[in-house]
Amino acid sequence: MECRENLVQWLCWSLLLGGPLVCWGLLTTERRTLYGRYTRSEDRCLVNTKLVWMIQEVPSLLVPLLLLLSTESRAGVGRSLLLGTFCLHYFHRSFIYAWRTRGRPFPVHIAVKSFIFCGMNGLLQGHYQLHCAPSWQNPVRMAVGLLLFFAGLIINIHSDHLLRSLRKPGEVHYRIPRGGMFEFVSGANYFGEILEWFGYAVAVWSLPAAAFFLFTSCTIGPRAIHHHRFYQQQFKDYPQSRRALIPFLL
Repeated sequence: MECRENLVQWLCWSLLLGGPLVCWGLLTTERRTLYGRYTRSEDRCLVNTKLVWMIQEVPSLLVPLLLLLSTESRAGVGRSLLLGTFCLHYFHRSFIYAWRTRGRPFPVHIAVKSFIFCGMNGLLQGHYQLHCAPSWQNPVRMAVGLLLFFAGLIINIHSDHLLRSLRKPGEVHYRIPRGGMFEFVSGANYFGEILEWFGYAVAVWSLPAAAFFLFTSCTIGPRAIHHHRFYQQQFKDYPQSRRALIPFLL
């Protein structure tokens, strides 16, 4: 298959323009992405959170794999490794994280939007890596990017584990998260994921990867800020030195 440059450009600009718009809306209007602790009581269409996380995230795993299986020419070791890191994240989110999560029932309309995004982004990253990316990758830049990616992945997984350990099955009240990166930021799991995709963008060094990193930062960054404000309002003894998303800065 040939590189479809027009498709790549269109998808990239959708992320580059859409991300800041979403971020602006979430931060300036005090809106929340309405799932988890922000699920509205009047929402009627709610489904099991384990099932939703699997269904909405799995397109970002399956679409690149289907593209890989349908590609006659070999992608090369470097490009296959980079695409493999992308798939590794979504394998974890679709199956391991989804199976272990204890979240509240999930609004269908949010799941549909996430499903569409994951399918679109899986197509963008998979098609670019298999059919558009240069065959040669700077080994130093790729090594640094992969190091950042796996550091972020470890932080993300560890932070999710700490959040799950705060409550026993069936409990709904909140506690102050402690340990790991939570000693520095309220949104440690979001910090880890943003670090993952920053590392991925450094390793791949492409517009699609940069667009994905920006869009992710713009959508989950405000959620970390909202969580930070939530903890400060709920707990009078919340650590004052703890930041929302970026240690010591934000």
